[in-house]
Amino acid sequence: MFVGALELDLLLEDVHSLKQKRSLVRPVVAELRKRFTVAVAEAGHLDLHRRALIGVAAVAAGGDHVRDVLDSCERLVAARPEFTLLSAHRRVLGPDDEN
Repeated sequence: MFVGALELDLLLEDVHSLKQKRSLVRPVVAELRKRFTVAVAEAGHLDLHRRALIGVAAVAAGGDHVRDVLDSCERLVAARPEFTLLSAHRRVLGPDDEN
């Protein structure tokens, strides 16, 4: 079993309130969840209206599949014109990794 985590730090363009931020972030979180069958949440910068931190987690039998899913999630978010992807950090753990 392999577990992968992806952290996407985003800058939101032309957003002036937390309500506007939610209206942009929620649909992306829902789309990631539906398209890739991953666990997704807004995981940081909750009190900043122009920043968002989205966390994505995937579990699969193979490490290559986990990496492919996380790559696809990153590409989907990076392609959105309303966001600037500031950074993406990932980690994949497999059966040979120590606790």
